Amino acid sequence: MTTTLSPTDLIEEVNDALAGLDLPSEPEGLYAPVRYVLAGGGKRIRPVLVLLAAEAFGGDAARRRAMPAALGVEVFHNFTLVHDDIMDHSDTRRGRDTVHVRWDEPTAILAGDLMMGLAARLVVGTDGADARRLAEAHYRMVGLLCEGQTLDMGFETRDDVTVDEYLGMIDRKTGALLEHALELGAVIGGASDAEVDALRRAGLALGRAFQIQDDLLDLTADPDTWGKPIGGDLVEGKRTFLLLTARACAESADADWLAEVFEGGLDPVRVPAVRDRLDALGVLDAAAEAVDHYTEVGRAGLDVLPAGPASDALRTLALGLASRTL
Repeated sequence: MTTTLSPTDLIEEVNDALAGLDLPSEPEGLYAPVRYVLAGGGKRIRPVLVLLAAEAFGGDAARRRAMPAALGVEVFHNFTLVHDDIMDHSDTRRGRDTVHVRWDEPTAILAGDLMMGLAARLVVGTDGADARRLAEAHYRMVGLLCEGQTLDMGFETRDDVTVDEYLGMIDRKTGALLEHALELGAVIGGASDAEVDALRRAGLALGRAFQIQDDLLDLTADPDTWGKPIGGDLVEGKRTFLLLTARACAESADADWLAEVFEGGLDPVRVPAVRDRLDALGVLDAAAEAVDHYTEVGRAGLDVLPAGPASDALRTLALGLASRTL
């Protein structure tokens, strides 16, 4: 049997299941922050991808079995945000104080550690699939994501990062969790090895499209809806697809502003002028073309999905990651 639940309904199911996780009440200093994080909202894209992939291959029963894995993916994602906020010295997340601000850094580290362990327990404890296979997939993702974060931090002090290195970092830091969500759902739904591999490749490609679109939106989004200053990546000196592509094709006239960004970030007042220069260099068009390319690669990978409403919903959700405008 195939469900007719919409992604919105699945998000509500995920939220209800997160709220219903059996967490102890004591010590409150550990479990209160975890509950705080999990109640903080979010788009829940990754757990919904798990559920839809499971349903696409195994029907409604597989989707129901897949809920623990879906929760594991979402708990792990939120764990990474807790630790990212510490590393980035971020004060807010989703309109609320970050954990290390509301409590303190040691508490945030411990809460994140607990969430990391809880995520693994949820994934491995999912019925209807080989626990060893689920565990190996999960631990592979953890390693890749940590590698990606390490590479990203290392890029901050390098002025010789290449576009290919940046894409490799995206594959680990962004693509690995999307790949993992699709892989888990497919495995739980009973997909063949070839189908699982195709979905994993789709997840990596869509991760690239998602991140490059994010880089592009940082300069082209509507300021009223973007929710943060336009050009923030340039101001912070982040090594993005746009900046690295610009360096690869820039002329001598661009040396000054490129050096300024790489050495410590751009003066905010110069963002509009630099955006125009990037546009003139063709960098914005190159980024849009890269988004289209990797989206198409992802779309091709999703062709292994069986026909049905769950597959249609999964395609819409996954491909919408790269076409978003905020």
